Amino acid sequence: MLLACLASVATISAHQRDATRSWEKSIEVSIFPINADGTQATQRYIDQLDDKDFGIINRWGAREAKRYSMPLEQPFNVTVGDTIDSLPPQFPGNANSLSVLFWGLKLRYWAWRHTPDDGGGLTRVRMFVLYHEGNDSDALEHSVGLQKGLIGLVHAFSDKDQTQQNNIVIAHELLHTVGAVDKYDLNGNPVQPVGLAHPNRRPMYPQRAAEIMSGRIPRTALRSTMAESLKHVVINPYTATEINWIK
Repeated sequence: MLLACLASVATISAHQRDATRSWEKSIEVSIFPINADGTQATQRYIDQLDDKDFGIINRWGAREAKRYSMPLEQPFNVTVGDTIDSLPPQFPGNANSLSVLFWGLKLRYWAWRHTPDDGGGLTRVRMFVLYHEGNDSDALEHSVGLQKGLIGLVHAFSDKDQTQQNNIVIAHELLHTVGAVDKYDLNGNPVQPVGLAHPNRRPMYPQRAAEIMSGRIPRTALRSTMAESLKHVVINPYTATEINWIK
């Protein structure tokens, strides 16, 4: 039964990969908010969310697609779905290949139970955004985006002042679901040159924008700052190749 389940998952994942990376139509992205800390402040923040709060992701995707002369004008269509009253399975602490595999299966089952198919088919990405009360000096759990299953788990702050940076994280994990890889080192700084918004810029520093898969604007080779919004974030040619915008 396990082998049959794995075979089915592999087949569906292969079809999803082909469908999303063909860019023949917009990828439907559903944002499912989750009150991760159970506080009233977080719930109030979630209750006021609507599509406009994530509209910048659509505009950013359209802007970047135009830069690469993509025939599809709007690669993403991000909308808000229902609030989920259940927490996803926790990523294993001492992760190994087997534990991550079973965690992925449990996550997909959890996602299926709480977000039944709405007609999105092979090109619907489900982004589960777990909101936490706190401030930007607190460290949140690591967010993940899975190409297999088209699922993202994003840890974000339930603070209006953090909404735009939350959207950077959502866009980052969204691109993971279509094949992009991280471009930052163990200290969180952009890797040279693949993590730079403009890898051929001379002089190389300071950069004027962040690359989406590194998320930070390098001021020098050793110092970088978090981008404030997607207005200051781009998709560089390395990432564009990974998501099949450059062939």
